[in-house]
Amino acid sequence: MTHDTGPSGCYCCGVNRRQFLQTGCAACVGAAGVLSLPAGARALVDPAPVRLRIVYALHAEQQAVPDWPNLGFDFRPVMERTTRALTEGCPECTFEVSMAKDAEETAAIVAADEGTGIDGYVVCQLNCWNRIVQTLAETGKPVLYSDFTYAGSGGFLVYTAAFLRAGTPNVGFVSSSRLEDLVAAARCFEPVVQSGRSGNFASAVTRVRRQGTAAVGDLTCLADPVTTLDPSRTLREMRRAPILAVRDQQARTAEPIMGIPVEFIPFAEVNAAWEDADRAAAAEIADRWASDAMVVRGVSRETLETSAAMYLGMKEVLGRHGARAITINCLGGFYGGHIHAYPCLGFHELNNEGLIGACECDLRSTSTMVAVNALTGGRPGYISDPVLDTARRRIIYAHCVATNRVFGPDGPVNPFEILTHSEDRQGASVRSILPAGYMTTSLEFMPERQEVLLHAGKAVANDPDDRACRTKLVVEPIGDFEKLFTMWDRWGWHRVTFYGDLREPLAGLADALGYTVVRET
Repeated sequence: MTHDTGPSGCYCCGVNRRQFLQTGCAACVGAAGVLSLPAGARALVDPAPVRLRIVYALHAEQQAVPDWPNLGFDFRPVMERTTRALTEGCPECTFEVSMAKDAEETAAIVAADEGTGIDGYVVCQLNCWNRIVQTLAETGKPVLYSDFTYAGSGGFLVYTAAFLRAGTPNVGFVSSSRLEDLVAAARCFEPVVQSGRSGNFASAVTRVRRQGTAAVGDLTCLADPVTTLDPSRTLREMRRAPILAVRDQQARTAEPIMGIPVEFIPFAEVNAAWEDADRAAAAEIADRWASDAMVVRGVSRETLETSAAMYLGMKEVLGRHGARAITINCLGGFYGGHIHAYPCLGFHELNNEGLIGACECDLRSTSTMVAVNALTGGRPGYISDPVLDTARRRIIYAHCVATNRVFGPDGPVNPFEILTHSEDRQGASVRSILPAGYMTTSLEFMPERQEVLLHAGKAVANDPDDRACRTKLVVEPIGDFEKLFTMWDRWGWHRVTFYGDLREPLAGLADALGYTVVRET
C-alpha cells in the first residue's frame, strides 16, 4: 500500500528529491545512508519500527462538564479517527494509545513507559486546559502536539507559545482542521528517532507545517471608511466611560485603566436589578428578539424573558453609576447561583446601542472595547477565543456574545440566531452572522506593560460548526501567519475584534498613551 501524499524527497523537511540529494537533511542523513546500501545489506540494518504513544488530553471520553467543545460531547469517534489515520498513514511506526486528564496521570504514563522502548509521543489536546504536554516534553523525547479544532484550542495556543518562547527543540506542533496534516507531521518521527536527534524534531515539523499551510488568498476588502477621533479627544472620551466590573460579591473602587474609571460592584446589585426589572417591558424585548432572529433554537420563552430582564437590570445599574460599560464574571455568577440569567443577550443589546457589555469580567478586553469605541465614535468590539487553522490559513474568533451592528449603532444590521450558551447548552446566547469582505483589526491593550498587541485581517466567512462558542468569525490575517502562534502565553486567549482598518489610528492612540505597538503578524 502506498501512503505517499507528500512530495518526492523528505516528508519531514519538505524538500524535493533533487534538493535532498544535493543538500541532505540533518535529521535524515542516517536514513539516507541506509537507503544507499544494496538491498541485501540493507535488510541487515533496517531499523525496528518507531514506537510511539498517542496521549489524548481530555476530562473523559464523554464530556460531563461545561467546557469546550460542549457538555455531552463524545470524544470516542474523534479518538478512533485520529488513531486510525496515524496508524494507516505512518506504517513505519507502531502506536500505543492512552488518555490523561492532568499532570499526575501523565507522570504515571511516563513512569510506565520507562524501559519499554517508547520513542516519542503524539499529544492531542481535546479539552482546553489539561496540562499533559508539559510532562511529556520533559522526557526529552520527540513530542508532536496537536489541537482538536474548537475543543482544545485555548490551552493549545497558550502552551504552544510557551514552548516557542522557550525554544523547546523536541516539541513540534500542528494546528489544522485536516487530519492529513497531523499524519504528515507524524512522519517526522521515523527519521528523527533513527538519527537519534530529538532536538531536530521541532524544526522538522515546522517545515512540514509551513508546507501544508494554505496559500495567501485575495485580501482585497470592501470599502469601509472609518472616521476616528484624534488621540487627545479619544482620551477625553475614555475618561467619560466608566467600567462596572462584577467579579464576586465585593464592592470597591479600582485604579483607572488608561484613564478609564473602574468600579467593582457585587453580583447582588445586578441580581436585585434583574429581580426589579419591569416584566412587561422584558416581554416586549423578548418579542422583538424572537421576531428579529433568524432562528430561536433550544431557548424557551421563559429564558428569553429572563434574559431581557437581565438586560434591563444591567442598563439600570449602568445608569445608576453613570457608567458606559459593564463586564460580568458570567459563568461564576450563574453557576454560583448569584445571578439567574446569562447576560449574553443583554450584552448583545448593549453593544448594539453604543454601550459596552463584556464577557467574563475581563477588564483588559473591556478597557480595549472602551478605548476603540471612543476612537471610532461607537463601533462595538467583539471579545473572542481565537482558533488557528493552517489548513485554511485562517484565524477564527469564537464566542457566545456578539453584536449585529459591527459598523456602529446607526449602521446596517446583519442576521443573528438565538441559541443556548454553547459549553453547557443552557440559557440564551447569540450566533451573529457577521459580514464578510471587510477589513478587521483585532487587538488588546495591556496597561501593565504599556503595550498594545494587534493584527489585521479580512473577514471571509462565518463557521457554523456546533463545537465551542456560537459566533465564529473566520478571518484571513494579513502578514506572517506563523507569528500568530507566538504571543498567547504573554497575552492570554482573548482578543477583541473591530471592523475597519484601525492600525494607523491605533498607533496614534498608543503614542498618546506612551504605549508600544506589538505586531502579532
